Formats: sequence, C-alpha cells, structure tokens
Amino acid sequence: QLQLVEFGGGLVQPGGSLRLSCAASKFTLDGYAIGWFRQAPGKEYEGVSCIDTWGDTTTYADSVKGRFTISRDNAKNTVYLQMNSLKPEDTAVYYCAADLARGYCLPALTQVDFGSWGQGTQVTVSS
Repeated sequence: QLQLVEFGGGLVQPGGSLRLSCAASKFTLDGYAIGWFRQAPGKEYEGVSCIDTWGDTTTYADSVKGRFTISRDNAKNTVYLQMNSLKPEDTAVYYCAADLARGYCLPALTQVDFGSWGQGTQVTVSS
C-alpha cells in the first residue's frame, strides 16, 4: 500500500512562508496525481492544490491562488507545497493524498477521489 508522509509544518507569523513536503515510502509517486488538502478545527476538509503526474498541470483553491505553489520531483519521490504570504486562516492540518486511479487532476478537488493519505502536518499561522 502506498504510504505518504508529510513534513515541514510548524508555527509561522502572518506573512511568513513554509514549504511542506510529501514523501512516499515503498512505492513511487510517479503515475499518480497528488493533492494537498487541509482541515481547520471544526471545519470540513478543503482541497488546496493538485498536480498531475507529469508536473505540467496544477490546480489551486481560490483561497490560496497566487500564494501557494505545488511542485513535484519524481526522482526524489516527493511533492512540495510552497506556502507564501501565510494568513491566520491558513491554520490547519495539511494532508497530502494520492489519486490512485489517475495521473491527472480532476476539475474539482474532492476527498473521495484520493485513496491514499498521509497522517497530516500541523500549520499554525499566528503572531
């Protein structure tokens, strides 16, 4: 089973930056679209971003467009989420997930389409 692990969360001041990493163990990420989701306390999961297996096509939620950048390095079996200009409302647990059925991103980023998930990493934006 594809196992994903997220790294890079932490506490950052508003306006700051963090880079999250999503690494796979035992299996390659090549061939799968990878998504980032987040869940804030008391709220539902929100799809943040997706990247296709070739790294050519990316999608973003409106709430993060222009601030977050998703990328991947298949040679390192890792997907990244660069988060800039962070806001307190970005505070959440961030998860990466693999779409085991396809290598491209669907127009809508929904939880049910992603079959393998990491354990999550906490991002807190606060002064």
